[in-house]
Amino acid sequence: MVSKRLIPALMAAALAAFPASAETCDMSGMADLVEPEKRAEVLQAVREAGNAEEARMRSNAMWDIWATAPDAHAQQLLDEGMDRRDVRDFAGAIKAFDALVAYCPGYAEGYNQRAFIRFMQQDYAPALTDLDAAIARAPDHYAAIAGKALTLMGLGRNGEAKTALEQALEFNPWLPERGLMDMLKNQDI
Repeated sequence: MVSKRLIPALMAAALAAFPASAETCDMSGMADLVEPEKRAEVLQAVREAGNAEEARMRSNAMWDIWATAPDAHAQQLLDEGMDRRDVRDFAGAIKAFDALVAYCPGYAEGYNQRAFIRFMQQDYAPALTDLDAAIARAPDHYAAIAGKALTLMGLGRNGEAKTALEQALEFNPWLPERGLMDMLKNQDI
């Protein structure tokens, strides 16, 4: 039987044996895979913030982790999508995020950012699919989890939204969406 502590090392060795093709990104450089202690420290610091402003400042470090793509091409696609989003070129943003997800399917932020565009367009069902994909890849991505809560609310699924928001607030109790809990308090799945 293989020790549970050896499994990550064996997986890394297996991945290294198969170099990334030119069509896909190399996930081996991901900060959240290389530095789990730093990620845990940042999450703990956000959780322990004394107020919303302090939590927001500490959350910037988490966004730095989430928004650091695995390689230069993935970063270029992420930046392009976000730039297009900022000027409300939603079609261009979706195109960039589609390319990012196709190129780097293991990178959570590509799905999260595409979900955000879809949410802004009130295209909730595809946004929810993307958010689930982001959360599957980064289970501690409290912004994606909070986005899922908002998307579920858009779909009229308030009981599920409450559950998602409670989960997001476990990671960051100072999220601005915490104000929605009063509205959702009597909602059950």
